[in-house]
Amino acid sequence: MSHEVLKNICNKLSVIVLIFCIVGCGSMKDERKYVTVDGEMLGTFLHIVACTDVEPSEIYARMMMLDSVAKRSMSIFDEESLLSRINRGETDSLDAHIAYNLELARRVNQISGGAYDVTIKPLTSAYGFARENREHKVNVDSLLEFVGMEKISVEDGRLIKADERMQLDFNSIAKGYTVDLAVEELERLGVEDYLVDIGGEVRCKGVNKKGVAWRVGIETPFDGNQSNGEFIQQVISLSNCSMATSGNYRRYYVNDDGRKVAHTLDPRTGESVVSELLSATVVAPTCAEADAYGTMFMALGKERAIELARQMAEQGVFVYFITSGEGKTGEGGTGDGEEFDVYYSSQLESALSHSEGFSAL
Repeated sequence: MSHEVLKNICNKLSVIVLIFCIVGCGSMKDERKYVTVDGEMLGTFLHIVACTDVEPSEIYARMMMLDSVAKRSMSIFDEESLLSRINRGETDSLDAHIAYNLELARRVNQISGGAYDVTIKPLTSAYGFARENREHKVNVDSLLEFVGMEKISVEDGRLIKADERMQLDFNSIAKGYTVDLAVEELERLGVEDYLVDIGGEVRCKGVNKKGVAWRVGIETPFDGNQSNGEFIQQVISLSNCSMATSGNYRRYYVNDDGRKVAHTLDPRTGESVVSELLSATVVAPTCAEADAYGTMFMALGKERAIELARQMAEQGVFVYFITSGEGKTGEGGTGDGEEFDVYYSSQLESALSHSEGFSAL
């Protein structure tokens, strides 16, 4: 066989191999395996979508271990949790979870000027938002003596209280923090593309099965909306970040005077916060941050929340606020004709499914 003929055959084989590699690589990309894990965690729903060969049962088992760890540490509903024992004064020793969230809570407290405070447990109990019977008339002045981040400190891993009757409530941060723990577990398994959703607190990375950013819905915040995604106001595309929404349209009651009492409480006044700000969605690097900031914005009310959100955008924290007003009627058909206005961080505009008629901050 001549050298020239051999050269031509080799060239053809090279082309065939190249084509095979291109087709093969394309097939591998198209056949990437995404698994879905659904269940219950922290008393709410768990939803995970991840690109991995790990069996869903293995992922779910790991999530249940985290569920147990989180509840034993930070639950105010489990009487045997570390936090419950700290609140009863049976111990002052902190674990790593409580120490981390206490430090984050202190930073958010400072940013908010005191509008966010995890020492709020005496108030949440009195108002009936801690699974305890609510008081007929809340004695705000007496309870405020036991509220205030400046009244606690941490020394050598121990919590120092100005008054032993002070109590902590991590409900505004623990769920987001647990999402972060779940993400760490997935990444230990080598997962690079995922979405983790625990009760509406979301963190995601990479792309979905279609090869694009993850799409997450923001609910329409009308009173009594207990649906699970049935009424969606906005769809937002996310990747490599976290999102959490706080609102007063689910957890509230009407007192004997006919006044709405929402679960968002202002630790500075001890009063329930009912304002034009109906829901606050926050996009942040971690879900613990997004969770805490959402509660903070709700406690601040519309005007102050908008003002602070403009400043925080410089630190990579973005918002989508839905307020009562004379704007558009909630999409998804609330049925009651309620109207609203929307304010969002301009950095999110390209990620929103629609923004016409809404106000960029």
